[in-house]
Amino acid sequence: MSRPSPPADLLQGTLNMLILQVLSRGKANGYEIAKLIETRSAEALQVDHGSLYPALRRLEQNGWLTAAWELSATNRKARYYELTPAGRKQVDIEHTRWRAAVLAVTRVMRPA
Repeated sequence: MSRPSPPADLLQGTLNMLILQVLSRGKANGYEIAKLIETRSAEALQVDHGSLYPALRRLEQNGWLTAAWELSATNRKARYYELTPAGRKQVDIEHTRWRAAVLAVTRVMRPA
């Protein structure tokens, strides 16, 4: 049985939040971030690398992430991302916004 695809604009609006949440557990490279989002969503969310890397750059420009080149588990050079203190605060802000949005949508979707 196939799962319905989430709307693309929903994913774009939540990608920053998902990235920040994944990195709240520790540093990771882009491939690891994408795989963690996919795995933790039971494959319901697929992360397009064409969206992931621009989002990572934006989060870094906002001061929420730092990045450094390191060797990956496969002994290849990879850029690893890690939350800054401001990024940790942003995770809390994103959680609060997400809960409010879910509550609002739930209210609208209730049968009349």
